[in-house]
This record gives sequence, C-alpha cells and structure tokens, in this order.
Amino acid sequence: MWPAAIGVGLVLALVGYLAARCTRSAQAEQCTVNGADGTSVTLDVDQASHAATIAAVAHAHALPERAVTIALATALQESKLRNIDYGDRDSLGLFQQRPSQGWGTPSEVRDPVHASARFFDALVRVPDYLSLPLTEAAQKVQHSGYPSAYAQHESTAAALAAALTGREGPALTCTVHKVAAADSADHGGTAVTDAIRREFGPGLHGDPTSDTADLAYPVSDTTTGWALALWTVSHAATLHIASVTFENRRWNGAASDRGWSRGDGASGAPPEVDVTLARGTR
Repeated sequence: MWPAAIGVGLVLALVGYLAARCTRSAQAEQCTVNGADGTSVTLDVDQASHAATIAAVAHAHALPERAVTIALATALQESKLRNIDYGDRDSLGLFQQRPSQGWGTPSEVRDPVHASARFFDALVRVPDYLSLPLTEAAQKVQHSGYPSAYAQHESTAAALAAALTGREGPALTCTVHKVAAADSADHGGTAVTDAIRREFGPGLHGDPTSDTADLAYPVSDTTTGWALALWTVSHAATLHIASVTFENRRWNGAASDRGWSRGDGASGAPPEVDVTLARGTR
C-alpha cells in the first residue's frame, strides 16, 4: 500500500512540476507598465525597447515628459512602435519618415535613435508645442493624411512616458525567456555602455565601475536612475542583461515574471544602477 501511494505521489509531483515548467515557458515575452493612475499597458519586448529608446533620446535632448508622450503617440500610430521596413511611398521606420523628404537616408530613418532625434528636432521647432493638443503637435511634424489619428493613442503614450522617463519608479517590468550570454562579459559590458551613451547622451554618467560582468552606472538623481533602469530591462534580451538593481529593487531575468523584487540592503548614495550581464558563452 505505502509503495503504491508513494509512487502515485511522485507521479503527481512530477506532473505538477512539468506543468509549472510548461506554463512558465509558454508565457509570452512582454513588458507591462502599471501606472499610478491604474492604467495598464502591455507591449511585446521589441515594442517596449523602441519606446524606451524614444524616451532615452528625449532625455539626451533635455526634453520634458510631454514631448515623450507626443513622440510615443506618433510612433504608435505610424508603426505600432515597430521599426518597419515598408510604408506609404518611401516611408520607413518608427515614425514612417520619408528619405525623399529630408529625414535621412533609408538606413538612417530605420535607426531608432536617429529617427527619434529627427522627430524631436522637428517637434521643438513647432511654436508652443507643449501647449497644443497632442494631435496638432504631432501633425505639424508628420503632415499625415489622417491628422486626427494620433489622439487615440494619447492615454497609452502618456502612461508609457510617465514610466519610461523614470517619474513613476519601477512601473515597467518585462517577462523574458532565458537571456543568452554575450560572446564575452567584457564585450557585453562595452555594448551596454556604448548603447547607453548613444541613446541617453554622453552626459548621463561617467565611466561605469566594473568587474567585467557587473556594471555600476552612477546617476545624478532617482528619476534618471529609474529611466536608465527601465531602459536596461527593456533591452535586456538584446544586450544580454541578467539582472538590474536600483533603489533596493531588483529585476532578475531568471525570474522575470515576478517583476521587481525588494532587496535586503539600503538604497545607495550616490545612486547607481547596477547591471549584471549573463555569464558564460553562447
């Protein structure tokens, strides 16, 4: 009797274990923003990385959150936050910019950093763009055949902007499958640092402290720190980031479905964003 019962118990335990693994592996890779006002926005990881890039480029240009909202609403309408290689006539990229209209070469307008910078360059030349209705400000940049279409994305864009500018702390988290290691930890660290400097601008921080696989990026204030922390989470899969820690909160790629967990230590001063790279080889 006892051996049979033990055998049944082991089988049930194994079935439960396998079911849990299957459920976890079947979870979609996605990023979710939970705003302070109760708004929830879910994007896939590719969309979230582009949204984070737009916010980072705005930071590099010292632009306010409203500018980020306008840009995100525009990209949601034009491309659904996807860096697409097609469009009306010669339109390409996140903002469906046209090389023939002076936005850059085809490869440039499909570079999210270049495309975002060019969008913001045009936006700040719009008189009083911060006080205009969003759809009017966007239309003065885009000259779209559907000028009222941007308004439908305003609430989603505002929730994303509030999170990605760092104003709402750990408001975004991403669920990812296993993060692959870079060819070497040193190469991975260089790639992360180079990407941060390119998107946020060289003035974000000095050289990170590093022991090759563990990087610490000093930041000037908490809001900037959360902007950088959420950016790194949004780019974790492509930049081989295993974990991100800021303000005693930690996102762990190996348990990414749990979101930001609380640590045991006190918040550091001066603040820094700690990034751990996935170790090993591909």
